[in-house]
Amino acid sequence: MAGTSERARHWRYAALPGVDLLRARYVRKTFVRHTHENFVIAAIADGVEVFQYRGADQYAGAGALALVNPDTAHTGRAGVPEGWRYGAVYPSPEVVAGIAAETSSLRGTPGFVRPVLDDPYAVRLVHQVLRAAEEGNALAADTLLRVAVTRLLRVNGGVLPERDVRSAGARVAVRARAVLEERMAEPPSLEGLAADLGTSPFALLRAFRGVYGMPPHTWLTDARVRRAQRLLDAGAGPAATAVEVGFTDQSHLNRHFTRIVGVPPGAYQRERKNVQDSSEALLVASEAWQNRPLSQIRTPTVEEGRTPPSYETPSASGWPSDCPVSPSG
Repeated sequence: MAGTSERARHWRYAALPGVDLLRARYVRKTFVRHTHENFVIAAIADGVEVFQYRGADQYAGAGALALVNPDTAHTGRAGVPEGWRYGAVYPSPEVVAGIAAETSSLRGTPGFVRPVLDDPYAVRLVHQVLRAAEEGNALAADTLLRVAVTRLLRVNGGVLPERDVRSAGARVAVRARAVLEERMAEPPSLEGLAADLGTSPFALLRAFRGVYGMPPHTWLTDARVRRAQRLLDAGAGPAATAVEVGFTDQSHLNRHFTRIVGVPPGAYQRERKNVQDSSEALLVASEAWQNRPLSQIRTPTVEEGRTPPSYETPSASGWPSDCPVSPSG
């Protein structure tokens, strides 16, 4: 993996509603503990990503996928000096549930069982989805996304457990989250929040971490960034968004947004406002924020020296036997 520059593009394609898209190459980047409202399906092309998930470090190298269920705390960093390069799709829970209802026998909320899956075939599918979106081929992008999710549910799918809130501590944590969501711009102190909920600060801290995988202040920063994403998607400017979600100013938003999303708010908003205009798509260097042509970081397949076809359907030998779409049509 030549060079040390970091680049990322986070965008949407109008023909894939409910799905976020990402291409990135990181070396020094470290993602702080955070969550996503959508699923994370990250296909590693080069290098190694390490991410803490459910209390343990997970390692995903070339030919593997990093898989994170919605609202599940995790981190991210390079596992080798040269960093990692990957493409990712982020389908909403509704998108995954719809595909699961058509193509699987899962009954309940579908999700992924293992956080790392060694599956070069599925990795190729993810990169082909991204290539199709970049080239404006709606039919291929939609088809390949459905095939990829179907395969992952078939080989690594399960029913997600419901969050257990029967204990008193868990119920307090849920109530604390509701207060923080309502008072996001002006949250109480830990002591004040605990007093309002009839518990002690340390008891609240333990309960909240046990239910949500992070302390309240970390969860609040994550929630602010997620709300900022929605405001930016709706057209609000970064400065106004910063104030709306409770950051002190735009630079404060920029710092936390970049640490969690991987690109700054301005670049995030520019890409997603131009979902129909792939011909003028930009790549933004993740630290210098310089605009660079997409062609400079076209992501290769995991096979050395080969480039994937734009959206060629996989060979019959690799096609899932229970997939509703066949190579012949």
